Formats: sequence, structure tokens, C-alpha cells
Amino acid sequence: MQSVFKNIKGDRLIWAIAALLAIFSFLPVYSAASNLAYVGGNTSTFSFFAKHFMHLFLGFAIMFGVHKIPYRYFRGLSMVMIPVVLVLLVLTMLQGTTIEGANASRWIQIPIVNMSFQTSTLASVVLMVYVARYMSKIKDEKITFKESILPLWLPVFLVLIMILPANFSTAAIIFLMVLMLVFLGGYPIRYLAVIIGAGVLGLTMFILVAKAFPDAMPNRVDTWMSRIENFSNGQDTEEDYQIEKAKIAIASGQIRGLGPGKSLQKNYLPQSSSDFIFAIIVEEYGLIGGFILMLFYLWLLFRIVIVSQKADTIFGKLLVLGVGLPIVFQALINMAVAVELFPVTGQTLPLISSGGTSIWMTCLSIGIILSVSAKREEIKEQKTQEDNPLEVLSETI
Repeated sequence: MQSVFKNIKGDRLIWAIAALLAIFSFLPVYSAASNLAYVGGNTSTFSFFAKHFMHLFLGFAIMFGVHKIPYRYFRGLSMVMIPVVLVLLVLTMLQGTTIEGANASRWIQIPIVNMSFQTSTLASVVLMVYVARYMSKIKDEKITFKESILPLWLPVFLVLIMILPANFSTAAIIFLMVLMLVFLGGYPIRYLAVIIGAGVLGLTMFILVAKAFPDAMPNRVDTWMSRIENFSNGQDTEEDYQIEKAKIAIASGQIRGLGPGKSLQKNYLPQSSSDFIFAIIVEEYGLIGGFILMLFYLWLLFRIVIVSQKADTIFGKLLVLGVGLPIVFQALINMAVAVELFPVTGQTLPLISSGGTSIWMTCLSIGIILSVSAKREEIKEQKTQEDNPLEVLSETI
């Protein structure tokens, strides 16, 4: 065990936060698994518990492996992975998956292992690394809009166009995160205004085309619009069933909660172990538990900013912010949806919700952050050795 901890590098607090969130996730996931077992006709909840454990185990293995890779290698890997991601997104779109008549081409089936993989989450991480690479490359150069269109915005919009038909919320979040990252990287605000305008125009054209040719994207645009309308008008309809059950769960939890495993709404709330797991957490652990969980994500945000500030290169700073901030942003959106501060988006709660792809990509992002912080520790150790060579020699002997 000591050898394992000795090989762990990077920010120890980020390791601790990730581990605590993962350990805590077993309680609400196992509790919500009773509903999944009943719906699936399986009387045992242990299989869902074991599946979640394997997802987390593989996720932390990814985190450990990635944090051992010097972060400078991610600069070149992003260039290689962009074409790969685009191909995967095309394959995902061509599957034409539908759920209850709506376009839901979000997952690709991995052969041999017979597992599904949500390609948009991988595309998000790769794209953020790519944008961080480009912004660090032109940091000391005069930025012109024309020169940035092909190397920066073309890959961004290609990825967004392929994600948008099946997953508007993910495409919108990626777009916002890219805008935030290029802004932090020093991209001129007047150029950002042009990009935002182009994004709005592109979305409008997409909606018009989808309305004109509904068979191409069955019911997807109608789903977005109905969710936004239901959220804005405040009227209760059948489509508000999930939100209403989530609010009942939160209200039932009150301050201290009903206790672990004692949720009642998990039996009625769809996606109780993934999209709406925060409502189950508040029902079982109360507002105190929900507030503490929120503090953990804010603590993670604080450590991400600290690691970014201490990074030894511009690429390292932007890389940490690019892959780290979306984790916290996604968590806040998930919580906001549960309390009806935001329309239903389908975003999971990082490291808490069940689902392999979400856990793996979150762990991949955290591994990249830890790689940057590990480099900082390495530089600090080298400086210590140079300043105190006799002390280091005596310790070695």
C-alpha cells in the first residue's frame, strides 16, 4: 500500500476529493439501484453496485495512468485525436438510434466487449485540450480573426455540428467552455462576439432545417423547445414529471434527510441513479448533505485554480482550466436541474452518477490536471536538490 501511495503524484487534495466523491457515490447509487432492479426484472441490486464499482475502478486506473504521462505530450495527442474524435462522432450519428421516436444517437457500441460509449464526452475533453494547445501557441503573437478560423474554430464547429442533433445540452456546454477558455487565453472580445453571433445563426438555421425536414432528426428540436417552454411558463404538464418528482424528493429530505437507502421517490423518479441522483441524495441526506456535496465540488474548483496558477507553462495553465472547469460546471448544472433552476439537460453528476463513460472521462480530465501538478512537484524537487545537494546525498546514503 505504501508503494502505491509513493507512486501517486500531483495535488494530494484533488486525489482526496475524487476519492471521497467516488466512495460516497456507492450509497446513493446502491439505493437507487433497487428501482433499476425492479424495472429491469432483476431482484438483485448487487449487480448494479458491482457495475458501478467496476466503472469507478477502471476510471481511477485511467486517472492513475494519465497522471503519469508528462502533460506536454497532450499537446501533440490532441492534434492526433481530433480526427479520431470526428470519425467516432460520424459513426455515432450514422447509427440513427432513436428512443421513443426521438433522435438519441449519443452512444457507439464497442465490439467484442459489448459496451456502449458516449463519444461526445471524449470529444469534449479532446477539444478542450486542443483549444488550450492553440491558445498557448499564439499567446505572444498578434491574434487575427482570419488566421484563427481554420486552426481553431473549424475543429470546434465540426465537433459541435456532429453533437448538436442528438445532444443540444452537451453541445451548448462545450461551446460555452470553449468561449471561456479562449477568453482566458487572451482571445480578443470583438472576435468572440463574431463567434457567438455565428453560433446563434448556426443554431437558428439548424432549427429551421430540422423543422422543414422532421424525418431527418425525429422530434429532437421539439423536445428542446418543449423543455424550455415548460421551464419558462411554470405550468405543470406530463413532461414535467421528472422535475416534479425531484422536487418532491428534495422537499421530503428537509434539513437532515430520511436516512441512507430510505428514499421513496427513487421508486418513481426516472434516471434516479444518473441525471437526478442529486434529488435522491438530498432526500436521503437532507439539505445538509446536498450542501456538503456542493462544497466538495467548489473545493475541487478551488484546487483546479490553484494548480492552474502554479503551472510552469501557459499551456499547463490553460490545460488545467480547460479540462477542469467543465467538471464543476457540469456538477452545478446537474444540481440546478434537480431544483428547477435550469431546464432538463441530461447532464450527470461527475463521479457520483452511474454510467461508465461519464466516470471515465471525468477521471481522464482529473488525471490530466494531476499530470500538470505532478510536473510542478518535479520542478520543485529538482530545485531543492540543486539548493541542498549535500542533504540529498546524505538521504540517499
